[in-house]
Amino acid sequence: MRTEQIVVLSQREIEKMRRAGRLAAKLLQHLEPMVKPGVSTQQLNDEAERWTQAQGAKSAPLGYKGFPKSICTSVNEVICHGIPHARQILKEGDIINIDVTPIVDGYHGDTSKTFIVGNTRPKAQKLVEVTEKCLYLGIAEVKPGAKIGDIGAAIQEYAEAEGFSVVREFVGHGISNIFHTAPDIPHFGTRGKGKRLRPGMVFTIEPMINEGTQEMEMLADGWTAVTRDRKFSAQFEHTIAVTEDGVEILTLPE
Repeated sequence: MRTEQIVVLSQREIEKMRRAGRLAAKLLQHLEPMVKPGVSTQQLNDEAERWTQAQGAKSAPLGYKGFPKSICTSVNEVICHGIPHARQILKEGDIINIDVTPIVDGYHGDTSKTFIVGNTRPKAQKLVEVTEKCLYLGIAEVKPGAKIGDIGAAIQEYAEAEGFSVVREFVGHGISNIFHTAPDIPHFGTRGKGKRLRPGMVFTIEPMINEGTQEMEMLADGWTAVTRDRKFSAQFEHTIAVTEDGVEILTLPE
């Protein structure tokens, strides 16, 4: 259940988030060699579930509000929440965002990365590179006393300057032993606006950047969000903690 109150985590809780975050990062590393032409998104899902269980962890997406799979696989024009399927086969030139959230000792490690399948068009390559930089520009704004709007402003300014657009409907979120909590972290906005950051806040930053229009629509499955113009969309995500003097990325392999 979504909570509206911002929770500040203790050092003990943040250490649990670190463990979950490290496992999430290692899961993406584990899946990366499989991302190649001829592999189905269902195969990626099944290997993610097998590996997660082997580590003694659980897949948070599986069954979450009825989501049917263990990871999200968002290919090309899919913005987010793509559902793995045996008939969806990766091909040369595709891009795919893999979003994973293992639960370790009750706490969630949430991270995603967009991979390029083989070689792709120059503009799609640029989209992926710009989106990753957007993530790190957003993270660089995080420190005690900063405002949530600072994060979105940094992302929006860069993405739009590079000729891309920022998805509005999906945002980062607080996270702990609950998958989605306050605060929302928009990837667009105005500097100096929004709630003030303070040490112990833990949330995701996960910009979704589109090659064309920012407008999106939902497919009939109720989960899959796609670009209205069917141009490509990319996403990168880290879970971060506000520290006494800045920021710590929790979803790194070590």
